[in-house]
Amino acid sequence: MEPERRWYIVQTYSGYENSVKINLERRIESMQMEDKIFQVMIPEEIRQERKTDGTIKEKLVKIFPGYVFIELIVTDDSWFVVRNTPGVTGFLGSSGGGTKPVPLPEEEINPILKKCGLMEVPKLDIEIGEKVKVIIGPFRDQMGTVDSIDQEKQEVTVLVDMFGRQTPVELSFGDIEKV
Repeated sequence: MEPERRWYIVQTYSGYENSVKINLERRIESMQMEDKIFQVMIPEEIRQERKTDGTIKEKLVKIFPGYVFIELIVTDDSWFVVRNTPGVTGFLGSSGGGTKPVPLPEEEINPILKKCGLMEVPKLDIEIGEKVKVIIGPFRDQMGTVDSIDQEKQEVTVLVDMFGRQTPVELSFGDIEKV
């Protein structure tokens, strides 16, 4: 079975994340590993800080200092290239002694990719108060009114008529369609 592309976390010396990223990208190119090592990412976000004079300054902050995220197919070669990059101290989830690292589960990496803009967050073209039809699950074919929308979690609360009263039901974006 062909190993799949997965995300792994590499530990670095703190403060060396950028140089590890640059070194690794150079090594991928010089060792022709583009078909095994795909993306090197340092998760960052913009934080606002209030300075002493009251002005607000935006600052790019590393979300996980000391770590670099790498999307790769783990083979002996790709693992060797990453492990022996200057500044890399090891893979997170590898106990050393030649054991292969453990990939990040999708439910852990997807929110990070979305936050860093590397993964599209589907937008819902429905507003609060609009009528929708439930297309999946126990409330299938029920009509309801959108009560709230959580873009981050990609969930909506729909008021569905049950036994003559409005009952809130939490659903994913994919569970409903516009009427």
